[in-house]
Amino acid sequence: MSDVPFTLDQLRILKAIASEGSFKRAADSLYVSQPAISLQVQNLERQLNVPLFDRAGRRAKLTEAGHLLISYGEKILSLCQETCRAIEDLQNLQGGTLIVGASQTTGTYLLPGMIGMFRQKYPDVAVQLHVHSTRRTAWSVANGQIDLAIIGGEIPPELQDCLSVQPYIEDELALVLPVFHPLAEKDFIQKEDLYNLKFIALDAQSTIRKVIDQVLSRYDIDPRRLRIEMELNSIEAIKNTVQAGLGAAFVSTSAIEKELQMGMLHRATIDSVTVKRMLSVIVNPNRYQSKAAEAFSREILPLFCNSEQRMN
Repeated sequence: MSDVPFTLDQLRILKAIASEGSFKRAADSLYVSQPAISLQVQNLERQLNVPLFDRAGRRAKLTEAGHLLISYGEKILSLCQETCRAIEDLQNLQGGTLIVGASQTTGTYLLPGMIGMFRQKYPDVAVQLHVHSTRRTAWSVANGQIDLAIIGGEIPPELQDCLSVQPYIEDELALVLPVFHPLAEKDFIQKEDLYNLKFIALDAQSTIRKVIDQVLSRYDIDPRRLRIEMELNSIEAIKNTVQAGLGAAFVSTSAIEKELQMGMLHRATIDSVTVKRMLSVIVNPNRYQSKAAEAFSREILPLFCNSEQRMN
C-alpha cells in the first residue's frame, strides 16, 4: 500500500473539514488540535500535488480535486466500516453492531419496541437508531451507513434501482380532537365537518402531510380548504396542542396509544373515510448484510406484521 498517497486518517480529516466548513470546527469534532489538522492537509496536498481547498475566503471550500477525493473517500471509509462489521460477524452475534434507520414517526413510536425485543434476544449486539427524513434515511441505506430502515414515504427516484423496498405494515393516521370538542360526542363525523375544524399540522413538505393530503383528495376532500391553524415540527408538540384545545390533527395511531387509553385525546371516526399509509422496509441488496441485520429482519420484523399488532 506504499504507493497510495493518502491514509484513512487523512480521508477522515478531509471529510470532517468538508462537513464542518472550517479547519477549527473539524479539529474540535475529531478532538485534535487545529495545527495537527492543517499539517495533515498540507501533507496530503503535497502527496497528491494538487490543492484541495480554496483558502481565499474564511470558509474552507473544496476545489474540484477536493470534491473528487471526498467522493471516493466517503466510499472508501464506508467500505472500511463494512469490512470491520463483516469481521465482527465471525463471532456469530456475540458482538457487533446493528444500525437501523427510520423516518420521524416510526423511529419515535415503532422502532424502540422492536429494538427492545431484539436486545432481549441479543444483549451483546450494540444497536444504533438513526431517525431522519425519508430521503436522508434512504441515502444512508444506499451508502451502507444503515443496515435497514423502516420508512413511510417514497424513496428518491435516483435510488429506486439500487434499493430493495418491501411493503411492511399499514399505519393509520387517525383524526384526534380535544376531549371536550363538540364533535367528540358524535359516533361519526361527516367529511364536510373537516372544513370547520382548526388543524394543527406538520410542515407542508413533510412526508406525513403529503400522504394525508393525497388520501383526503381520493375521498373528494379538498386539503386546500382545511384551516391550518398552526404548523409544528414535532408529533409530540402537535398532540399537546390538540390536548390544549387549540385544534384537531391527523396523527399516527402508534403515537397516540397512551393518550387514548388515558382519555387525554378523542379519536374521531370520519364516515366512510380512512387515512392510511404503507410503511416499507428498505435495504441495499448490493451491500453486506450483517448477521445482526439478518436476525432483526428474520425474528423481529415478522412479529409486528401480525394482524392484531397492525398500526390501525
